Amino acid sequence: MNRFALPVRAMLALSTAAGALIVASAAQAQEAPAARSDDEIVVTAQKREQNLQDVPVSISVVSGEAMQEQGAASLTDYAGYVPGLQVTTTGTPGQTTITLRGVAPLTASQTVGIYLDDAPVGSSAIYNRGGQFSLDLLPYDIERVEVLRGPQGTLYGASSIGGLLKYVTVTPSTSTFSVKGGVEGFGINGAGDLGWAGQTMFNAPLVQGKLGVTGSFAWRKTPGFVGSVNNASLDDQNDYEQIGGRVALLWQASDRFSARLTAIYQDIDSDGNGIYAADLTGKRLGDGKSFNNYVPESFKNELQYYAATLDYDFGGVSLTSTTTHSTTHATQLQDATYSFGVLFPLLTGGAIAPGLTPFEIKLGLKKWTQEVRLASASGGAFEWLVGGFFTDEKSSNSQVVRSYDMAGNAIPALDPLATIALPATYKEYAVFGNATLRLGERFEITGGMRWARNEQTFRQISEGAIVPSANDPGESQEDVFTWSVSPQFHVSDDAMLYGRVATGYRPGGPNVIVPNVPPSVDSDSLTNYEVGFKADLAGRAVTIDVAAFYMDWKDIQVTRSFGGISGQANGGAARSQGVEGTIAFRPARGLTLALNGSYTDAKLSEDVPEISGADGDQLPGVPKFSGSARLDYHAELGGDLSADFGMGVRHASSRLSLVESDPLTARATAYTAVDLNASLNIGEHWKLRAYARNLLDDDGELSRSTLTNGLNEPSFLQITPLQPRTIGLAFDLSF
Repeated sequence: MNRFALPVRAMLALSTAAGALIVASAAQAQEAPAARSDDEIVVTAQKREQNLQDVPVSISVVSGEAMQEQGAASLTDYAGYVPGLQVTTTGTPGQTTITLRGVAPLTASQTVGIYLDDAPVGSSAIYNRGGQFSLDLLPYDIERVEVLRGPQGTLYGASSIGGLLKYVTVTPSTSTFSVKGGVEGFGINGAGDLGWAGQTMFNAPLVQGKLGVTGSFAWRKTPGFVGSVNNASLDDQNDYEQIGGRVALLWQASDRFSARLTAIYQDIDSDGNGIYAADLTGKRLGDGKSFNNYVPESFKNELQYYAATLDYDFGGVSLTSTTTHSTTHATQLQDATYSFGVLFPLLTGGAIAPGLTPFEIKLGLKKWTQEVRLASASGGAFEWLVGGFFTDEKSSNSQVVRSYDMAGNAIPALDPLATIALPATYKEYAVFGNATLRLGERFEITGGMRWARNEQTFRQISEGAIVPSANDPGESQEDVFTWSVSPQFHVSDDAMLYGRVATGYRPGGPNVIVPNVPPSVDSDSLTNYEVGFKADLAGRAVTIDVAAFYMDWKDIQVTRSFGGISGQANGGAARSQGVEGTIAFRPARGLTLALNGSYTDAKLSEDVPEISGADGDQLPGVPKFSGSARLDYHAELGGDLSADFGMGVRHASSRLSLVESDPLTARATAYTAVDLNASLNIGEHWKLRAYARNLLDDDGELSRSTLTNGLNEPSFLQITPLQPRTIGLAFDLSF
């Protein structure tokens, strides 16, 4: 998809609903501790603690410890080991789009919800590009990541029609003092420098059994390996720094009441993107690891997150209140020279030669959330949960396209080429409930429902050489109802067959203010039909978690042209069907072999001319097959020595950038990557670990798209590669 260009007559599309386009299942493969013990994996997918194998939802769990062991530092590093999860990126954390079960966002708003502990993060509105800037935390202070497939609208609300990704952070201990820290060095094939990382975490009981605090700090510097064919000073331009810190306080006032306060900070600072350029035949430019930008394409993202969670047990009924406040600031610089700079002669009748057009996007978000819920005790014949939710968001989206000559001097007649601002507000009120009825020892049924109302305002402000002056308001309101039902039959104490029908939605919102464009776009909705089987067999020597699904997606939000002006619209339908799952074998103590796979057939189910789509077209960003295999082994070497070894292979078939019939669609090549990791543990305190990611240096692609010029003509191909071979060595100390 073109990052910046539209036809000249549609320059107002800088403010389109894309918001600035140009504008365990897999846990058994990833979870090192689970491979060495018979402890169950506990998740909070249904907002109460449950054994993973008892939850009637297709879930994968990736532990923070496993991420560190395998040298994984971002979503793209571990997505290949989670069935059905696809992550598209421009090469740095935070600039990511997440897809589950083939439900790819066709605009800039997200289809996979992101939760941090008990609250959503990221924008719910159309214009803040929530689907293109996903939360990507460093793993050091993460207990686990839960990936829930299929719509989660009943318990988790808006924008989770494809599923949910939930970060669960480490809980403070009120009884144990601990400190750990580590340093790491790594090299990426083709990079000019070495990368390094350092991290530390502590836990301290301030009042034994009553008050505990935990804190962490991590700093990671990743070197660049991408050059530029147009600017020699941009060699190794995709290096970036990621800094994160967290403090959490737990007060266990009594057996009935506890309070947890959390503060998280993260900053991502990238000098450029990890993308290559190729001509329209597919031949990569320069040395094959180069882009064709003239100016740096920097990216910076800062997150501040504060949360307070209160729990009170009335005896048989518990009350939970979670309040959060977060602020996010993102600044992205794109080189739009091939889009707008080449049009200077056309715009001025030949008076001004082609020039440079840096395109800066600044996004801001302030978000309050409040959730209160009552829940019965777990177990028993009837288990229930009811709650209410509120969010209040204020977002900003400002865009400036500058006009410079090739020497970097401003061109007074054209500068700025365009200035756009899209401030917006989003408020949502919701009530929800979930219950499980157990009928005998073998059969139970779980169901839930949620009613939500969102109210939105936005303003479209524009001026510049190629856009009309405007300062127009818009607003929208919407009521949405979602539900789910899931019957479960326990074949035995360790095996469950379940079905699930669930719905979800993605909010609509006000539209751009131009003639003939509808004043608002409605939400799109998705209904999921699923059957699954989960089992622990032969004393957990074999674990199975498989599911087959069919998803019906209606009123899809798309970008449409209204007489030469682009705006949001609802158009068309799609369906995604497939199978996914994990089977893990533990033939001997300490040894685990896990196989993960997903087959996804995601297609339009009717013509959608707004996106040049035809009935039967494959949806973008979705491989038909992806899968992985992992072997993990833990060995006691005698004395205080033990060792861990792991090997993984991950594969994804080719993916499209747009729907299949779009003449601008491009197909990314398949990839197969081999990963290794090993560690030597000396007693309880020392660990030396090594890892290799993409050991064989596979040249596959995460994405490929066709970029166009300002006349919407194909110009070149943009490729996000699989990160080249990365080899690292780390040392950890804990006590």
